[in-house]
Amino acid sequence: MVSQTVELLKNEIPLEQESVILAEDSVNGLVLVDIINGFCTVGAGNLAPRVPNRQISGMINESARLARLFCEKKLPVMAFLDSHHPNKPEDPYPPHCIAGTDESNLVPALRWLENETNVTIKRKDCFDGYLGSIEEDGSNVFVDWVKKNKIKTLVVVGVCTDICVLDFVCSTMSAKNRGFLNPLENVVVYSHACATFDIPLEVARNNKGALAHPQEFMHHVGLYMAKERGARIANQILFDAAEKV
Repeated sequence: MVSQTVELLKNEIPLEQESVILAEDSVNGLVLVDIINGFCTVGAGNLAPRVPNRQISGMINESARLARLFCEKKLPVMAFLDSHHPNKPEDPYPPHCIAGTDESNLVPALRWLENETNVTIKRKDCFDGYLGSIEEDGSNVFVDWVKKNKIKTLVVVGVCTDICVLDFVCSTMSAKNRGFLNPLENVVVYSHACATFDIPLEVARNNKGALAHPQEFMHHVGLYMAKERGARIANQILFDAAEKV
């Protein structure tokens, strides 16, 4: 039934994806959203997958491969890590990714990023990495990073496609459109390096407060809404049409 619904959704709101070429003669930046244990490692927390999940595993592999390429080229990379204070709930979700726990750390496949000089790691305490980058003095770590590195094209990957990835993309597109992120021109969401979680309807009905969240359905919706905000959706990324990633 779910697969039929997903096919109906894709027929009703088809999503055209593209091959995006990243020019070598301009600065391309990569943002990794919440690819951490609490969302991606089996059994790591309240919002972690209970069993191995193909979409999440594929997202990790593609994100790690893309991050390697960006680091080899010494291009700017920013990694957002969801990190919450225990006394500040994030409704409608149960406590998760508490600061100081391994839940809020990068997954093992990406821990090497912590030692890369071109990588900026930003812990955030809300869905939206753009808002989560605002410091007490009013400055914004993400905005400063874009301007300092003169990023023209931003590639976004991570979890969850329809929540933290989408929220960040929406805020970034609005800020770009208002001229707050010059010289940023393009925001690209790489679909194969994004993922979301799965809560079937029957599971949600048996858990008070839970919301049904069919994975493939919501992944498609998240990508569609990102494109609706003006982001480009890529199913392939190339550097000057020479390297497939």
